[in-house]
Amino acid sequence: MFLTMTTTGSAGRPATDLGYLLHKHPDRAQEFSTSYGTAHVFYPEAGAERCTAALLLEVDPVALVRRGRGRGSGGTPDSALAQYVNDRPYAASSLLAVALGSVFSSALKGQCRAKPDLAGRRLPLRIEVPALPARGGPELVRRLFEPLGWDVGAEPVPLDARFPDWGDSRYVRLVLDGEVRLADALRHLYVLLPVLDDAKHYWVAPDEVDKLLRAGEGWLEHHPEQKLITTRYLTRRHRLTRDALERLELARLAEADGSEAEELDNAVDENADTEERPAPLAVRRREAILAALRETGAARVLDLGCGQGQLVQALLKEGRCTEVVGMDVSVRALHAARRRLRPERMSERQAARLTLLQGSLAYVDPRLAGYDAAVLSEVIEHIDPPRLPAAEYAVFGAARPKAVVVTTPNAEYNVRWETLPAGAVRHHDHRFEWTRGEFRAWARDVAERYGYTVEFRPVGDDDPEVGPPTQLALFRTTDRTAPTAPTTPTAPTTGETAA
Repeated sequence: MFLTMTTTGSAGRPATDLGYLLHKHPDRAQEFSTSYGTAHVFYPEAGAERCTAALLLEVDPVALVRRGRGRGSGGTPDSALAQYVNDRPYAASSLLAVALGSVFSSALKGQCRAKPDLAGRRLPLRIEVPALPARGGPELVRRLFEPLGWDVGAEPVPLDARFPDWGDSRYVRLVLDGEVRLADALRHLYVLLPVLDDAKHYWVAPDEVDKLLRAGEGWLEHHPEQKLITTRYLTRRHRLTRDALERLELARLAEADGSEAEELDNAVDENADTEERPAPLAVRRREAILAALRETGAARVLDLGCGQGQLVQALLKEGRCTEVVGMDVSVRALHAARRRLRPERMSERQAARLTLLQGSLAYVDPRLAGYDAAVLSEVIEHIDPPRLPAAEYAVFGAARPKAVVVTTPNAEYNVRWETLPAGAVRHHDHRFEWTRGEFRAWARDVAERYGYTVEFRPVGDDDPEVGPPTQLALFRTTDRTAPTAPTTPTAPTTGETAA
């Protein structure tokens, strides 16, 4: 396997700076042992105006078979021979990607101790791979590399130049030209070489998701072929692919929100069950929501901000509910919901009623349209007040279910919690807590603007002085058309996960 990286220099920046970035001296040829052979790094040319670094990987087919425990697929003589006679020593694949990650580990991380400012500099780079397996052909090669800013040359390699009628092989000669950071170029290759080969030489374990996200940080979450890249890189292992896509969607939502992913993915306390205490109030809240939904006759129900799935679980026990969708922005919350619901143990008919989605109420989401009812249980108080209008439009204006049930804490009741300091909110992530008057004013305003009627109900013991601990509003549509909101963004559907 062979790969070259070439850059050109300019006044004040010699091309041989490439040696500093790769941590490999241009005047020396170096060898590195790998699990499957030997990697050689050398410089065919190294001058101030032009410098080329080459990586040559000599694969030992015997070592490759031994580390694979010597088993041919199916155990037939032909398949056993194919372990020794194949394209692994010649065509760029996951073997070369692993060698890149091992030999150029510091460069891959964007580290340059000798000249730190070089690491962040975009260089004119030309990368050439003489033999690259490409399942999907030159067109797929261009679809993968062009969105990353590369000018792509992908020339098919004929099966045999002497017999043109035989056509082309599945290999291409790859040439990439662009002005990019060296670390980014190496990360593109590290991920996309095995993706194009659509195979890996080693067992793909769960830690492979972390490798993909580290190498794909900053580009994979926006790539138009994100799903194909993730699926192939993780060798079509469904659970790993789903986990990676959810984490990529969370990173994209966090970037759009201007916050860290950990801040959005905070719905589950790793050290404790987050169901509200005392437990009887949580149970009574769910009972009140279910009673309201029964009145509406809703069969297709959304639980927006489903958390760990307690309400979703209760809805699935309601025979009238033909479809239950739980949505949350938190990946950890969705994993907790799956552990609670255990869809893999459901009957096929029961599992078909359940869908879990990752998404945010800050965006219009076409997947939420057309349902009978939506529930926002203890959700609105987690939304920053300036962003509340966007969530209102996403639910009442765009999704527009026939009924909406909203519950939220009653701030007046907080004085009855002996352990809650005066002026404090019940949960550290609450952006506000409303009094009964504030909640009713908000709900009536939303109902008026979006064409709903609204009625209010207490949840829990209704204290004659401060009211109930939780307040509930039941919205029902009227015939009036909802107003438009031209500035509200639309969420992509890449995070969808069907249970």
